[in-house]
Amino acid sequence: MITTRFCEKLKLIQALKVSMAETNTSIKSSRQLRYIYSYAHKLNRFPGLARKAIWKVGKEDPRRVVHSMKVGTALVLVSLLYLLEPLFNGIGKNAMWAVMTVVVVMEFTVGATLCKGLNRGLGTLLAGSLAFLIKYFADAPGRIFQAVYIGVSVFMIGALTTYVRFIPSIKKNYDYGVLIFLLTFNLITVSSYRVNDVWDFAKDRISTIAIGCGLCLLMSILVFPNWSGEELHNNTISRLEGLANSIQVCITGYFYDSAKQATEGDSSENPIYEGYKAVLDSKVKDETLASQASWEPRFSRYCHRTPWHQYTRVGAALRQFSYTVVALHGCLQSEIQTPKSISTLYKDSCIRLGEEVSKVLRELANSIRNKRQFSPQTLSRNLKDALQDLHSALKSQPQLVLGSRNGRTQTPKTAVQAVPHPHPDQKLEEDTKFSFSSVRNGSRGSGCQSVEHSRELTRKVLRPQMSMSAIISLEFSEALPFAAFTSLLVEMVAKLDYVMDEVDELGIIAHFEEFQGDEIVVTCEKPNINKPQNDLPSYGAE
Repeated sequence: MITTRFCEKLKLIQALKVSMAETNTSIKSSRQLRYIYSYAHKLNRFPGLARKAIWKVGKEDPRRVVHSMKVGTALVLVSLLYLLEPLFNGIGKNAMWAVMTVVVVMEFTVGATLCKGLNRGLGTLLAGSLAFLIKYFADAPGRIFQAVYIGVSVFMIGALTTYVRFIPSIKKNYDYGVLIFLLTFNLITVSSYRVNDVWDFAKDRISTIAIGCGLCLLMSILVFPNWSGEELHNNTISRLEGLANSIQVCITGYFYDSAKQATEGDSSENPIYEGYKAVLDSKVKDETLASQASWEPRFSRYCHRTPWHQYTRVGAALRQFSYTVVALHGCLQSEIQTPKSISTLYKDSCIRLGEEVSKVLRELANSIRNKRQFSPQTLSRNLKDALQDLHSALKSQPQLVLGSRNGRTQTPKTAVQAVPHPHPDQKLEEDTKFSFSSVRNGSRGSGCQSVEHSRELTRKVLRPQMSMSAIISLEFSEALPFAAFTSLLVEMVAKLDYVMDEVDELGIIAHFEEFQGDEIVVTCEKPNINKPQNDLPSYGAE
């Protein structure tokens, strides 16, 4: 009987194991099917995503399409050295060096192509000259001395050039040339030990590299050129105008709910975010464009070279200025907002100050675009007037912004006038003294009653004080976001002064046209806002 039950239990356990194994197998198969379906779905979507990505890249900058065509044309032309029989017989197999040169040297802008092409050509020429000089001294004594001499020369030149690449000025402008110098020197020097006609090898390499570099320079300069300096110039202008639009939309959105809702949502489509993001991410790009533009043969008025390094300083000042715009945008997205009853009273002054800052930024952009100087005195005077207007508005209603201080100073006076009794602290002190004397003179029971009585008196006195401080803190917390907003506006004006100084310095160094004293007219694009009927008239909605 016991054996039968034991066998039944074993069968049941085996059946459970089989069912669990089948369940695990079905789960694994279902997971594999899901993976297969997901991969199939991704493969099905890949052509559409690739098409959208390709279209987006070309739509953002049509010059990329033109550059691709230029590279393809240059590769076809340089391949003729290998495809045509007469040209191949004249150059030989080294024609592939010309193809490699075109692939490596051809860049998007003229400055980058000039930098790489001249570095490659100069590095190859110097390396070939040094390699032949070393071969001349190594040929006389014998093969053993020649091998040792070549090894020592390769070690010394390799170590020296690698160390030179760490120098900041070399790393910034000539790193590619030093690398090509090291490569060419080692190829010619080491191969000269086994190859007798090394002169033909070096001559063919230098000639093919010269052909490739020359073709790249002709295609970059003569066929739809993209100048690095012009791109840096246009980027600086667009960032100034983008910051002006960001400030105007941000300040308007702070006082109007309709404008605030328009700026919410996806950050990539937010006009405020787009304006200051382009400035914050501009450091590396500006330095690269300025370095490439220094290679370009372009001059300003009176044959003076354009100070591209000054554009990087303008960009640095703009990045410092954009930090205040980021903080201002943070006030717009803060969870704690100032009541409309308070912000409406200062709306006109704040919007006017924001418009003046935007006008200054647009005037600086026009100054760089038209290559003419501006009047710092006129712009500073308008900013000063807008600041004075905001200061007068804040002084006209001090109890709204500084309500906590007024509350602390007025509460004791009203308490004294309404109730001609002693101060609560004095009453508490007297009651406490009475309770302590009763404890010393009375029994244990009367002492406990007096302690409880003193605690009740303490609660009666502290509860009104705590409730009053809570009301004062609530009033102060309502006005605190607006105080932060106005302080950021003032800080923005202070940072704007540095931007004006750098743009003024750029105009002086680049020899911009002098300011003629005409009236500055800058149009501000104002967003369409559905203004509520009960709002006061403002400078932003007129």
